[in-house]
Amino acid sequence: MKVALFVPCYVRAVSPQVAEACLKLLRHLGVDAEIPDSQTCCGQPMANAGYEADTAALKRRFEKIFESYDTIVGPSSSCVTFVRDHYGDAFKGRIWEICEYLHDVVKPTALPGRFPHKVSLHNSCHGVRMMGLSSPSEQNIPYYNKLRDLLSLIDGIEVVESERPDECCGFGGLFSVEESAISVKMGQDRVQRHLATGAEYITAADSSCLMHQAGIIAAEKLPIKTLHITEILACGL
Repeated sequence: MKVALFVPCYVRAVSPQVAEACLKLLRHLGVDAEIPDSQTCCGQPMANAGYEADTAALKRRFEKIFESYDTIVGPSSSCVTFVRDHYGDAFKGRIWEICEYLHDVVKPTALPGRFPHKVSLHNSCHGVRMMGLSSPSEQNIPYYNKLRDLLSLIDGIEVVESERPDECCGFGGLFSVEESAISVKMGQDRVQRHLATGAEYITAADSSCLMHQAGIIAAEKLPIKTLHITEILACGL
């Protein structure tokens, strides 16, 4: 089986170490993944702005780059959801968010490494409601959290969830540009709830959410850091 790592634009530009952690994890777990050359934007920002027709060329390019792979895995709930839901049947059942893929397909029972820190889990909107990575708080269903399950494989970690555990951080892609004041306030509220847990780190499956909150943390010089979940899961590799 040929497996490709889909690396979203903002991961390549802002947090390439996340892609490196994904590759280490997959290969450690016996998945011979590779990163195809010449990857570009999946087109989600244009589509969200109402220019979905303009993503046609990007769709064709995406199809060409990934056509020879049986499985595509990416560290972004929003980008993976966009491709899965808007690129047609060719990608249904072939493209997975990294935590979804690890939890539901690879199913690791152990990971090396130790992370002796208290970590507050940020459940991103797309991850919760489009990917089903955790149980939405507005639904009367039993609690589950695939990210927490994966983090439990790391020795020494203490995982907590804040008040309003799946509240939006305010990033929302173009929302953070078009409604910047509201976006910042939502981010500030979210970071404060993470701080209230006493955690040293905020972790999530979406680099975009972490990027937004990291900006607020840096601007306000707050005593907490952000770290993508794959960086924690790969800490011993």
